[in-house]
Amino acid sequence: MKYLVVVPDGAADDIDEEYFKTPLEIAEIPHMHELARRGSTGRVKTVPDGVPPGSDAANLAVLGYDPEKDLSGRSPLEAVSMGIELGDRDVSFRTNLVTLEGNADNYEDLIIKDHASGDIPDEDGRVLIEYIDSILGSGDPKNGGRLKFYPGISYRHAMVIKDGPPTENGFGDVYDDYKNYNTTPPHDILTRRIGDYLPLQENEKYFLDMMKKSYELLKNHDINKQRVLRGLNPANSLWMWGMGTRPMIKPLTEIYGIDGSVIAAVDLIKGIGICAGLEPIDVPGADGTIHSYMKGKADAAIGEFKRGKDLVFVHIEAPDECAHQGSRAEKIKALERVDAEVLGPLLDYLRGTGEDFKVLLLPDHKTPVKLRTHTNAPVPYVVYDSLQENYDKYSAFTERAVEDKELIPTGAELAKKFFSGMDEKGQA
Repeated sequence: MKYLVVVPDGAADDIDEEYFKTPLEIAEIPHMHELARRGSTGRVKTVPDGVPPGSDAANLAVLGYDPEKDLSGRSPLEAVSMGIELGDRDVSFRTNLVTLEGNADNYEDLIIKDHASGDIPDEDGRVLIEYIDSILGSGDPKNGGRLKFYPGISYRHAMVIKDGPPTENGFGDVYDDYKNYNTTPPHDILTRRIGDYLPLQENEKYFLDMMKKSYELLKNHDINKQRVLRGLNPANSLWMWGMGTRPMIKPLTEIYGIDGSVIAAVDLIKGIGICAGLEPIDVPGADGTIHSYMKGKADAAIGEFKRGKDLVFVHIEAPDECAHQGSRAEKIKALERVDAEVLGPLLDYLRGTGEDFKVLLLPDHKTPVKLRTHTNAPVPYVVYDSLQENYDKYSAFTERAVEDKELIPTGAELAKKFFSGMDEKGQA
């Protein structure tokens, strides 16, 4: 039996007030709907109440973990993918390069125009974060070698503070304090005044000072000057959030005896996959945006099955990014590309092998275009089993089609349903 998981990130949405439909209802996604007609459908609550509805919690849940117990922070999961070695008392921070605009005389009065700095290219992002590290990070002797910035993908980077005695810089014993820090994901506060969301507590002043300094450094960098001349959003400030410590989760290899791979464009999902015991597969041209090389992901997944992998987890970031940008049209286009360029070829391949297979299709969380951020509302799912086809012409992969269907209360329960039949060795 082969197992395929396809996650169109943030695909679920609310009904549009103008068209009275959601993007899933508008989009031409015949393979998703056909899978729903031949499989079992329902709703699943991937993010428990009281847990922020981030992609970290949601994707852990999709793989069968409990976010309330297994989530130690978003950035540490990304750090795993980036090859950053974290000690037991190290704290990693997700560090966005963001676009701020407004009255430059007062940092607090600026607004977040773009959490992704216009999807800045990887190399430009690397140059900027290494520049920041040379001045505010490892290049600053006041940090005592404890703080370093690491380049990631596009606008997504990491800052790591090593454990050690308090120093004159003021960040002290971060390991004991980090759970009390008041940080906000930048994609949750687009177009809002940042002064209402900055780290203002006494033990956070060091980070606020660093963010202010980063603005003065980055707004005058040649890369950003050129971006402004080209009509692009500049990456003119750091924004730190998603902090946490080294993750400790039980690999799927130990739970189900499964050998699998993860295919994703973002470090968060790769890091979750690595912690779950999955092999990360890089796809050139896959960048997490609407322009991502989605066919390359399908080709890579087919290659992994041919290599003998039992499970391939394919994550597509584009629908979520389009929703964060507030573009319903592009979110619909992204969903159509996932259907045509990822799901369709994978189903054709699996059917052509003659081997039994199962498919799990679901968004990790809901990202309404109108809100431009995540919610923890239940999302639709499809579980298809080639051995148990049941045709229902009324089924569809939409929010409305499953609103009266069974609600599975946790991702762990859905994972057990999907992986049923495997030689389970432990608890998901």
